[in-house]
Amino acid sequence: MDNIHSSQVDLIREVFHYQNRFEGSTMVFKIDYPVTEDPGFPSLVKDLALLAKTGFKIVIVPGVKENIDAVFKQHDINPFFYINNDTSSFDSTVRITTSQSISYVEMAAFNVASRFMTFLSGSRIDALIGNFVRARGLGVINGIDTEHTGTVDKIYTDSLARVLNLGMIPILPCIGWSPSGKPYNVPSDEIALEVSKALKAAKLFIVCAQCNSNVKILSVPEDLEKRSDGSLVRLTPKQVKSLLNVNNKKNTEAEITYLRRFNLALKASEAGVHRIHIIDGRENGSVLKELYSNFGLGTMIYTDEYDSVRSLHSRDLPDILRLMEPLMQSGILVRRNLEQIQEKKNDYYVLEIDGSVRACGALHDWGESQAEIAAIATDPNYTDLGLGKNIVGYLVEKARKNKMSRVFVLTTCSQDWFESLGFKEVPVESLPEQKRIVYDQNRKSKVFALDLGM
Repeated sequence: MDNIHSSQVDLIREVFHYQNRFEGSTMVFKIDYPVTEDPGFPSLVKDLALLAKTGFKIVIVPGVKENIDAVFKQHDINPFFYINNDTSSFDSTVRITTSQSISYVEMAAFNVASRFMTFLSGSRIDALIGNFVRARGLGVINGIDTEHTGTVDKIYTDSLARVLNLGMIPILPCIGWSPSGKPYNVPSDEIALEVSKALKAAKLFIVCAQCNSNVKILSVPEDLEKRSDGSLVRLTPKQVKSLLNVNNKKNTEAEITYLRRFNLALKASEAGVHRIHIIDGRENGSVLKELYSNFGLGTMIYTDEYDSVRSLHSRDLPDILRLMEPLMQSGILVRRNLEQIQEKKNDYYVLEIDGSVRACGALHDWGESQAEIAAIATDPNYTDLGLGKNIVGYLVEKARKNKMSRVFVLTTCSQDWFESLGFKEVPVESLPEQKRIVYDQNRKSKVFALDLGM
């Protein structure tokens, strides 16, 4: 029961942390059409309404491709045809919207937008479908008139800001208008990107269906962080580029659709959006879980410093004691109290994820050019991220910079793990004299060392 209560308290702490950090910031949600057809769609919109009520500025850009196809089929309209625009590996085709089909595109687009309006109204949130996008035509490409196919010319940020400041949610369909009022079909991805840039959004959410399972159809570099189900946890823009490059020969519709999401995320990060989240909108509460927890459920592309190891601050003491307590109770770690940690405060380091302490460790200098790595503890909810390995690696590099010739650890239970990091068992007699004097003969810890070649 105590563990359950502790988990609940940790969750509440994370919620308050993120609420304080992002309250008042703008978040853009590009939501693929299949998500709107899912039985869980009303719950998703309810969660977006909840975010708006709690002080976030929410912008919705509905995807509409599949609904356009359905409307065309229903009215026996010839579907789009494509031309090659050669703009990038995954956006090299342009779908032509003719004068005969633009009215049906508008019908499909506003039908989807009105679904959002309906469910937002049910949550007592005012929403507005507006002409916030000024568009211009693509003109003639490769000798073909693109007619009503357009691109974003300008986002009316002043109008959007007024709507957002009133606590309303603007909904931007895939239609933009020229200054003379001519409608253009503009890709929803492009609108989401340009709105995120114009409003300096803190986050862009790409909400899709089957996001996690679709990663299995791609070639994924080994160094990317993955969950046990194979889904990707988080990537830097550099890693996204690597992923796109490795898969640049993919050509099935499912592969290209998935890669376009990462391409959109890459463009958004390059445009200054610090966090882009690709999440499965069919999962209940996926937006809230992704937003209000460090680990989340989706894939995050991040451009700012997401995690870092730094020196211990006095304010971190309750956090590292919280991490260490279960390990001290089980005997894995030697018991330390607040005063003992404070006394050697300069030896301790913490690994911080998004402003929260998730791992800790210490580097004690025992003379003779040897240092002890001790007090390694990580948040059990983040075991998949390899935080222990990260902080040990940091401490090893710290010792190397301090001209240490060797680092060592004392352990009773974790020898296999330290061996996997390159440590080798050595006799107790090899410890520095100062450490041998205080070695606990009753505990009988094994000693593992890593030579640093200094």
